[in-house]
Amino acid sequence: MSDPTLLVLASLAEGDKHGYAMMEDIERFAGVRLGPGTLYGAITRLEQRGWIRPARSNDDRRQPYALNPEGRRHLEEQVANLNLIVRAGLKRLRHA
Repeated sequence: MSDPTLLVLASLAEGDKHGYAMMEDIERFAGVRLGPGTLYGAITRLEQRGWIRPARSNDDRRQPYALNPEGRRHLEEQVANLNLIVRAGLKRLRHA
């Protein structure tokens, strides 16, 4: 999976994070290294859709983000769809 918006949502599902922490987390769990432009473009789109929001921060230099309920629902839907694809792919591979 390499859709930056889904990767950001999945990272934030674990808790609030700033950009660099998201990049590190995504690389750890997905093996994908998002560049700053890709990451912050995804963050902007997710904020515009109302799926994430800026979170409170004690650090003036880094802006953490939090998952909104709508973002959580979207992530749940996408993960369920991906699960269907994975199950179908695994089933078909057994017959290949």
